[in-house]
Amino acid sequence: TGLANVFREGDVLFGKLRPYLAKACQAPRDGVCSTELLVMQPAEALNPRFLLYELLTPDFVGAVDASTFGARMPRASWDFIGSLEIRLPPLETQSIIANYLDRETARIDRLIAAKERMLALLEEKRAALISRVVTRGLDPNVPLKPSGQEWLGEIPAHWQVQPIKYLAVVGNGSTPSVDNADYWDDQGYPWLNSSVVNVSPVTVASRFVTETALRECHLPKIQPPAVLVGITGQGKTRGMAAVLGVEATINQHLAFIKPRTQALCADYLCHLLGHAYAFLRSDSDGAGSTKGAITCEQLANMKIPVPPRCEQIEICARIGQSLAVSMPVRSKIQASLDLLTERRAALITAAVTGQIPPEEMGA
Repeated sequence: TGLANVFREGDVLFGKLRPYLAKACQAPRDGVCSTELLVMQPAEALNPRFLLYELLTPDFVGAVDASTFGARMPRASWDFIGSLEIRLPPLETQSIIANYLDRETARIDRLIAAKERMLALLEEKRAALISRVVTRGLDPNVPLKPSGQEWLGEIPAHWQVQPIKYLAVVGNGSTPSVDNADYWDDQGYPWLNSSVVNVSPVTVASRFVTETALRECHLPKIQPPAVLVGITGQGKTRGMAAVLGVEATINQHLAFIKPRTQALCADYLCHLLGHAYAFLRSDSDGAGSTKGAITCEQLANMKIPVPPRCEQIEICARIGQSLAVSMPVRSKIQASLDLLTERRAALITAAVTGQIPPEEMGA
């Protein structure tokens, strides 16, 4: 297609898109890669592994990051990267540094991988608990019945199954013109974009709109309790849900689900939609829907299990108790993981800048 780079074994590959700027590797064999990767073929005076570590220093990544351009997918240019200067000690010293960092970063990477596995296991345990209680309730001996929904399976016999539209109002919002000063005000009404579904409950807005924007731009005023759902994009946000904790309005990449009766608890609905994440993703990619988007109509017609309200509250309390126990453990592991990541970056910087004498590196 012409949209590829050829590389040789030993070449260094560097990602030029902003989310991957700190990702670089040495090619294990000959091959072809996307043009979103820059192929670097070191000269004889430059050890490829030393170059790789040079590219991974925070200073180098930071300089490249600051040069990126493009709103949707910020990227760096080869012209800029090619103009950056790197340190070039004698080739023998480069080899000593590269060998030392190979050993030390491998050790740190093993510790990082272990911490990441622990976090993954905690997340699996959390997800399994939520999936079980939002679909089966808290009584392990309760009689079950088919739900009629493939993604749901069996549910307690006394629960109902109803479309969301029978229980809640579903809608979305818009993005007022950024060029119209009449629509935006730092002291205005909270306006949310789809990034907010990464944290629940949603209590903070990064931008605010005016009453004029609310009137003219299809912007609903949404009062808690309500649930927000990411409805567009190929990233993980599509299908994610969060409880709305403050009165706000939303953009077109979010849908809101506002319970209209006491029969549906917003917290329970949010946990249930978390269980339904894979279903929402696959359903929105299926025939008859907008590619890569969940529609408000799909959400409105989605059939969900509806336990008695008292059970919904008990289910949410049980989930809350579990999270209260696991979150401190998760936070401690994450803090340890962050320290290891910082240690790895600091070690690379210290080695390639000559702060560690060669004799301390096993020369």
